[in-house]
Amino acid sequence: MPTSPTTSIPVATVEGRVPLRLELDDDPVGFLHGAWWPQSRDLQPEAADLVDHFPAAVGRINRLLISRPDWDSPAADGRALRRIVARRGPIKVGSFPSDDTHLMILTMATGRRLRLVVVPSDLDDAEGARRMRAVAEHGMPAGTDADWDRWDDETPAH
Repeated sequence: MPTSPTTSIPVATVEGRVPLRLELDDDPVGFLHGAWWPQSRDLQPEAADLVDHFPAAVGRINRLLISRPDWDSPAADGRALRRIVARRGPIKVGSFPSDDTHLMILTMATGRRLRLVVVPSDLDDAEGARRMRAVAEHGMPAGTDADWDRWDDETPAH
């Protein structure tokens, strides 16, 4: 990712939660648009927080494609989770069953797709912040181009 300016998004949040930890590239060139550092591995509350606090100026999220290994609860009754519930209503969720790219793709209401690296939630503050900066400045580590291409070319599980 180029070293163009990034925007750190501070937002008011529910008691007990920290503000949304999101870095978006103001002028993305290439594959990634930013990084997100959720507070846990529980997809429902984390994805709802992302949807509910995503910057309105960037757009409205209509669908999420997730990397299942990033989450403890990406499936229910052996089936892939199909939706999460945010304050504004249900959001469709898709995934690749064995994907481990640590990538989340947001499909916006306009049809635009934003790609975010998901930083592991269990990192301490210093390491989490370091990884957010590293993604913003340098993009994803080398060796993931094939996985990234697959995210654009395949149909996810529902």
